[in-house]
Order: sequence, then C-alpha cells, then structure tokens
Amino acid sequence: MTKIIIVEDDPMISEIYHRKFSESDFEVLIATSAEQALNLAKTEENVDLVMTDLIMPKMDGFELIEALRGGDYDENIKIIVTSNLSEQADRERAATLGANGFVAKSDYSPSELVTEVERLMDQYQQQQKNSSKIENSQKGEGHSNGKKVLLIEDEEIFIEMFGDKLRQDGFIVEAARNGAWGVKEVMKNPYDLLVVDMVMPAMTGEEMVARIKLNEDTKNIPIIVLSASVEEDVAKRVKEMGVQAFFVKTQITPSMLSRKVEELLGILAA
Repeated sequence: MTKIIIVEDDPMISEIYHRKFSESDFEVLIATSAEQALNLAKTEENVDLVMTDLIMPKMDGFELIEALRGGDYDENIKIIVTSNLSEQADRERAATLGANGFVAKSDYSPSELVTEVERLMDQYQQQQKNSSKIENSQKGEGHSNGKKVLLIEDEEIFIEMFGDKLRQDGFIVEAARNGAWGVKEVMKNPYDLLVVDMVMPAMTGEEMVARIKLNEDTKNIPIIVLSASVEEDVAKRVKEMGVQAFFVKTQITPSMLSRKVEELLGILAA
C-alpha cells in the first residue's frame, strides 16, 4: 500500500482527496501546512509520496520541496506537485529543487488525479526496478523470486502482455487457456497466486473461484480476478467468495498487475 502525505490547506478539498485516494488503496495522511508535512515526513515510517500545492501560507511548495531534499528526510520519498501554477518556469523550478512530477490541478478531476498519481508512481517504481536490474546484471546476479503464478486466460494478447511482465519481474509464469484446464492445473500443481479471467471457455470465472475455494488444498491461494467490463454485482459476488483483487482488464497495465502480485505475495520492490 502506498503511503501518501497530501499537503492541502482547504478542508473541503483535503476531505475529497482523502476519500478518493483511500478508495484506491492509498494510506493517506493529510497535512494542512508545509510545516506539518515536514513533521509527518520525519516521524512517519515508510512514506512513499508527498503531494503538494505550491501556494500555501508561511512556507510555500517550493520551500517544502527544498526542505525535503536538503534535510534529514528519506531521499526515496517521491514528490508530486499539484498546482494551478503550471507555467514552464514553475515546472522547471520544482524539478530543479527535486520534485519528481508536476500535475496541473485544473486538468484533472479528483478521480482523474488519483489515476494520474498512480500512473506516475508506477512509472517511478518501474524505473527503480530497471535500474536495479541493470545493476544486478552488471554484477552477474540473476533476477528470480521463485514464486509461481498461473494465468487462467484465453486471449493470447493478455497472456503475452501480463506473462512477459511477470517473468521480467522474476515470477515463474504458466498459462491455462480454458477454465476447466485452469482448475485441473491448480489441483495438481503448486501455485503461489492465480490470475483468473471471468469469461473463459469450459468454465466461468465464478465457477473456477468456487471450486478452488471449496478445496482444502487450494482455498488459501491468493486470486486476482480480471473482467472485461465493470459489473458491480459480479465484482461483489467474487469478492465475497474470497478473492484478493478485482480489476477491469482494459484498465490495468502489466506493471500494475505485477505490482499487485508482489504486494499480495509480500515481495518488496527491487
């Protein structure tokens, strides 16, 4: 779970942001001033991100960025500026001081802002992983976590996209191209996690999940369900059956899926 400090002095906006980011599985801390944000960044453990406006009383956003990058703070904390001051000079100054990203407030609704922040954080994480892989490669070290994932999916494009990314991130990946085949593989082979498409030949996603959860040997395997559309009643039913995550296929990237798999299996990003 990404821990974010949102620096916002408007109570109404901060409440909206708190709700929207919390709904997207962020751990949210609200700071009403730059000074409070600095205190939280120093006292809270494992802060991943500070999201700040530029215009604030006493200490402004530029001063906050400078303080976070120049003081006794975790250098790995990402800083994303969200501001209506979106002139190129403001962007360049923020970047020079150490901001990782800049989002113009007026271009995004609160829900869209969450999506954009998720995209940026995913991008930063991927850059960090790639740097680590290059470093390990130069040292002659392999990249494998030994965790085994089964993709129960019949569309080759998704098998390729998701499978390639998971393998790149160190997972052992196998695929089953219809529901009955998938359940058979789960019953006879050990897997650490399953990615299940809701609409499959031979057996539906709900049927697969039900059979897996009823079996004493497989009931505790984490399951991520993918659906071609947003059907709230279906999502609710499978969540009640005990799946760990539910995503719309067209709204999740391979990197997002891999990150969720890592989270569920307790694997820290490299």
